[in-house]
Amino acid sequence: MIIPAIDLIDNQVVRLYQGDYQQKTAYQFSPQQRQTCYANAGAKVMHIVDLDGAKNSAKRQLETIKPLMNHPTMLMQVGGGIRTEQDVIDLFELGADRVVIGSLAIKQPNLVMQWLNTYGNEKIVLALDIRIDQHGNKQLPTHGWIDNSGVTLEQILAQYQAAGVKHVLCTDISKDGTLTGSNVSLYQELCQQYPDIAWQASGGIGSLADIAALKPTGVAGVIVGRSLLEGNFTVEEAIACWQNA
Repeated sequence: MIIPAIDLIDNQVVRLYQGDYQQKTAYQFSPQQRQTCYANAGAKVMHIVDLDGAKNSAKRQLETIKPLMNHPTMLMQVGGGIRTEQDVIDLFELGADRVVIGSLAIKQPNLVMQWLNTYGNEKIVLALDIRIDQHGNKQLPTHGWIDNSGVTLEQILAQYQAAGVKHVLCTDISKDGTLTGSNVSLYQELCQQYPDIAWQASGGIGSLADIAALKPTGVAGVIVGRSLLEGNFTVEEAIACWQNA
């Protein structure tokens, strides 16, 4: 499945290069324009990241996000700045179909596992951003990739599998925003090792060939952000590529 994504800062559609707020590109589309475009093209899920909220949970862009929710044809998954259960409730009350939990899933796994139990595994997406070190360890930095959690991907998944997690969005930080292709071998490994998880691959998609390369890995979805915003290809082309790969 192709999952178009938009990141939001100050009510604008933007992209960051490898999570760096100092390397920001703003686009001349409104969030609603992008949503309409992607829905009309046949996308069934859309991914929204509130980067203001991710940086400072007091500045979450709920008023910007609200008109995008309760979409008639697309599931909306939303993340950024989720620190408390009230944040989760706020997004569900706005009409989000899924809430994406990032740093908190690593820092407070017991709390997030409670939410999985409370809201169900279709409603919670774990966003696990990994930095692969020189020894091949899949480290999980947190808080905008600034802090080193000291936890590996395998360690955190061992806990969440027992809690019945279903949706995991995994980003290879070194690929994010680069348009240089995805870490295909990583997703191949993850899908083989954790076949019960519906993996969403994120980071590096720059061409239709990059999408086609992911199909054999077994990932359930491919997050596509910058390449759509910059017109490298359309959602229609991406969906056709995925279906035919």
